[in-house]
Amino acid sequence: MSAPTLHEFQQQVSELLLRHRSLLDVVTKFSQAGASVNRAVAKSITECGCIELNARNQGFTEQMALDQALRQSKSHMNGELCENCRDAIRGEMGKNLFYLSALCNLLDINMEDVVTKEAEKCSTLGIFNFT
Repeated sequence: MSAPTLHEFQQQVSELLLRHRSLLDVVTKFSQAGASVNRAVAKSITECGCIELNARNQGFTEQMALDQALRQSKSHMNGELCENCRDAIRGEMGKNLFYLSALCNLLDINMEDVVTKEAEKCSTLGIFNFT
């Protein structure tokens, strides 16, 4: 079975969402789902230990060349997610995506349009997109 398109997923969410049709319900569930993703990642560090975090200053300077900054940047993460943590995080991301889709439905926003516009912005702004 192939993965559904964003449009198909958004339609499926529209058909399934019964209890949380209020915009306030969906916004708060979306926020809660995002926090659950963060919590699942944190638990993979603090409870399971399959990944470690060692964060420090990236050491960028204004004079640094872009290619050097890209080579120097780090994720601060060591290790790999174990299958249990990967499944837990993937599940929480799925809930987050569900409520994002529900929010799009309530606000009459097409998720494919969101992705397309963001991809266009990334192409136009490139590396400077989120600085």
